[in-house]
Amino acid sequence: MPQAMLPANRGRMEETMALPDMQTIRCDVADGVATITLNRPDKLNAFTARMRDELIAAFDAADADDAVRAVIVTGAGRAFCAGADLSSGGQTFDYAARNEAAREETRIGDVYRDGGGLVTLRIYRSLKPVIAAVNGAAVGIGMTMQLPMDIRLASTDARFGFVFARRGITPEAASSWFLPKLVGMQTALEWCFTGRVFGAQEALERGLVRSLHAPDELLPAARALAREIAEHSAPVSVALTRQMLWRLAGADHPMAAHRVDSRAIQARGRSADAREGVSAFLEKRPALYPDKVSRDMPEFFPWWDEPRFE
Repeated sequence: MPQAMLPANRGRMEETMALPDMQTIRCDVADGVATITLNRPDKLNAFTARMRDELIAAFDAADADDAVRAVIVTGAGRAFCAGADLSSGGQTFDYAARNEAAREETRIGDVYRDGGGLVTLRIYRSLKPVIAAVNGAAVGIGMTMQLPMDIRLASTDARFGFVFARRGITPEAASSWFLPKLVGMQTALEWCFTGRVFGAQEALERGLVRSLHAPDELLPAARALAREIAEHSAPVSVALTRQMLWRLAGADHPMAAHRVDSRAIQARGRSADAREGVSAFLEKRPALYPDKVSRDMPEFFPWWDEPRFE
């Protein structure tokens, strides 16, 4: 692709996304694509409170950097994420009994906010498209953190499980909202009731993942998809589209979508991006979109009131 497509802030982009204090994840950026790797391979990338905070920080950094056009999330080693770190034994899910999880910023009254939910809500708010490259076992929070990601690709070695009922707890990370939207209520209930671990082929057949790939072909396939978005689509249009589809999917009438659509197409229609996009198409050349997510989101955005945790 022409160098002008991803301008000379690539070096700054890598520095911005380096996030040097990270201990449980790794962040790499190339060609407009940020790859966030869950990086506790000796623990099968088990989820901790620190990983929660580092994932949130990584998505904050990606949204703040206009050079990042798309995000991939994958795991180091042979697992994507084997769920919550169970090293605390029977107290693993007793937040009040665990100093690590029972941090004051997660406590509202007498309720400790679910750490997985803090991550999925942050991904839900993302202004950049998010692709999961599921390289291995993905159970518990390793599964539910994928649900607000936009597209899921999986290795043929991947395994999935909503194992909560088999641990004496319930689904978390807002998965009771996300999962039925992705696979339907019947499949969501079956997977959560049984808590069984199932293979990649079943995940594909039930619509949880978009495609299966040989293990060594998974990341290249995810990167090819991410680069297609990064190289050909206007970033502000993608940011708007992502929020429009996610937030309006649950609207009680299409009029809600019509109201937002009308404002969005009017704002985008008069933008420099629209002029460039049409001109590039007519002139049969790559588009060089000038608008930035950091400064050029339309005045009506956001159109929703963010709910409070109560």
